[in-house]
Amino acid sequence: MPPERSDHDQIVDVLVRYATAIDTRDWPLLTTCFNPDVHADYGDGVGEWNDAAAITEYMAVTHRDMRDTKHMLSNFVIEVDGDVASASTYVHAVQVVSDDPLLWYDCVGRYADRLVRTGSGWRIAERTYHATRVISSHPLPS
Repeated sequence: MPPERSDHDQIVDVLVRYATAIDTRDWPLLTTCFNPDVHADYGDGVGEWNDAAAITEYMAVTHRDMRDTKHMLSNFVIEVDGDVASASTYVHAVQVVSDDPLLWYDCVGRYADRLVRTGSGWRIAERTYHATRVISSHPLPS
């Protein structure tokens, strides 16, 4: 029998599942990261949502025409208090808009999350994205 996984490890799995779902365009998988009534605030110019279906739809539409994305997460700081947890996670997302010419966004920031333990495991109940920087590329010289 496999050893029981810690709450910390299970929460990291949810956060990595979020990044994987976006990068693979697996929208049903993305929905499993959130509580149905999640409150997510990605900041000015991006948006704010109050349910998992709405944020999933936004991500699907936003990423539909992107050539490739890579959401990389690190520096997981997680505190668990019973069935509630907080997580602070660095994110670095590279989003390729076009191949010819090569154009991309390089986004760096931090997710501040509150998670809850459900019958289906840990889920994000609240998320605030704090953008540190966004760099838009220009075509590279030949």
